[in-house]
Amino acid sequence: MAATPTVRRRMLGGELRKIREGLNLKVDDVAVRLGWHQSKVSRLENGRHGVRANEVGILLDVYEVTDPEMREALETLAREGKRRVWWQPYSDVISKHYASFISFEAEAVSIRNFESSLVPGLFQTADYARALIRQLEPEATPDEINALVDVRLARQNATLRREEPLKLWAIVDEAALRRLIGNQNIMARQLQQLVAVSREPHVTVQVVPFSAGAHAGVHGSFAILSFPVRGDLDVVYTKALTSSLYLERDDDVAAYDQAFDRLRAAALDVAPSRRLIAQIAKELE
Repeated sequence: MAATPTVRRRMLGGELRKIREGLNLKVDDVAVRLGWHQSKVSRLENGRHGVRANEVGILLDVYEVTDPEMREALETLAREGKRRVWWQPYSDVISKHYASFISFEAEAVSIRNFESSLVPGLFQTADYARALIRQLEPEATPDEINALVDVRLARQNATLRREEPLKLWAIVDEAALRRLIGNQNIMARQLQQLVAVSREPHVTVQVVPFSAGAHAGVHGSFAILSFPVRGDLDVVYTKALTSSLYLERDDDVAAYDQAFDRLRAAALDVAPSRRLIAQIAKELE
C-alpha cells in the first residue's frame, strides 16, 4: 500500500531531524537561520506541518547536504506529503497573515482566546461577519465581502466540527457584546448564537463585566494556541492593524498564560456569563 501524505510527512520530518541532530544544531538555531517560527521547524520534524519542496531545498542548504540523490528523495517526500488544506480555494481572498493564523489554528488542539472588542471569529454569524467586514474593509467589493464571509464560515466548520473538535476557551469583554455591529437584529441573533455555542462540550465562554474595572486584557485581544505533539511550543497570537505577531519565547508565553488566568478570575462564571449574554440579546429585540 502506498504511503499516505501523513506518513510521508513523518518520514521527511524524521530524516530532517536526524540530519539536524547529526550537525549538533538546535531547533532555535535552524529557525533563526531560516527566519521561520521555531514551532514550524518542530512541527515539520514531527510530520505535522506540510512544507514545499523548495523550502526543503533551502533547509538542506543550511544543513550543507549536497548529495543530489538525498536531496531529490527528500524534496519528493515534501511534494507528495504536501496536503491540500481547506482554505486553499480561498488563497486569492485571504491575506498571508490570516492564512498563517488559520494554519496554526488547524493544527492546534486547544485555544485560549481573549477578545476585547468583538465576538470571536469562530462564533460569528454570517450577518455579523458581513457587517463587520463591510466596516473594516470599506474598499472591498460585494463579491470580496461574500468570499470573506464564506471563509469565516468554512473556518468554523473545519475547526469546530472536525473529528476531534478544537477545545476553545473564550473570554470576552462585555464591551464586545454591547458594541453594535450591523443593527440590533443582527446583534441579537449573534448573541443568541453565542449562547448556543457556549453549550457545546468543547467550548467555554466567559464574560468580563464592566464592573470588573481595569483587567489583564486592557492591552488588547490575544490567543494562546496549544498543539498535540509533545515538544511543540505554545504560540501566542496578537494582531495589529497591518501585521500579526507570534510570540514563542517561554517568558512571553508565560506572561500571557498568567494574563489569561487573571482574566478567567475576573470574568463571570460560565452560567452567569451565559445569562448576561442572553440578557443583552433580549434588550436588543
